[in-house]
Amino acid sequence: MLANQRREKILELLKEDGSAKVIKLAKIFKVSEVTIRQDLERLESEGFIRREHGGAFLKNVEDSVKSFTLLNQENLEKKKLIGRKAAELIEPGETIILDSGSTTTEIARCLLGRSGLTVITNALNIAMMLGAEPGIDVIVTGGEFKPPTLSLTGQKAATFFEDIHVDKLFLATAGISLRSGLTYPSLSDIVVKKAMIDSADVTYLVADSTKIGKNAFASLGALSLIDYIITDPFIDPSHLQLFRDHEIELIIAEETK
Repeated sequence: MLANQRREKILELLKEDGSAKVIKLAKIFKVSEVTIRQDLERLESEGFIRREHGGAFLKNVEDSVKSFTLLNQENLEKKKLIGRKAAELIEPGETIILDSGSTTTEIARCLLGRSGLTVITNALNIAMMLGAEPGIDVIVTGGEFKPPTLSLTGQKAATFFEDIHVDKLFLATAGISLRSGLTYPSLSDIVVKKAMIDSADVTYLVADSTKIGKNAFASLGALSLIDYIITDPFIDPSHLQLFRDHEIELIIAEETK
């Protein structure tokens, strides 16, 4: 991995976890601690992070947690389209899992005012959004808190899903491709997402078109783990045809007129 690629992956991880230790990053990327410190110095000089003794923190994450807003607000219009389409697939009386993330947050927003639903989530912002809805029962997992995504992760979050059965899972992703499958910046999320998939009758991957063809650091597995992909109408035609050629079920969230 080239130095600039490694720094990009380090920044992706920090945007997901909020902080990381030098020793951990050195093990993950299989380089020396000296190399990681140089990477962090570069990222700090570019204004992305703040270095602390033995590690680094993502800048502005404290303000994000205090205001209870997600740091990742990119491609929001596309995510809103996906959120509306996904919400149309949720029927009264169902129990669903909403994964953490900005796209699943848009699904939650579209459920406001609905009734007869049970929502299980590891996202604290989603729980707060839906928790006051009289017609929605909200259940939150345990786990370790990740500030940038306002979510709970790790083995405790994964263990929560043991013996849990739900109708539908709406799963987020950082990257999706035929070769690499589903990928994420953080290793701690992989065990949680696997447990979510095992609990669900049907799994919908919600991914805006910029995620397609992109690879993050940690692999969850092949696309065969999911049943449907919900994406926006701006998907590259070549990607669209490739998925269709491999008989991967796509649901396109069309723009409203």
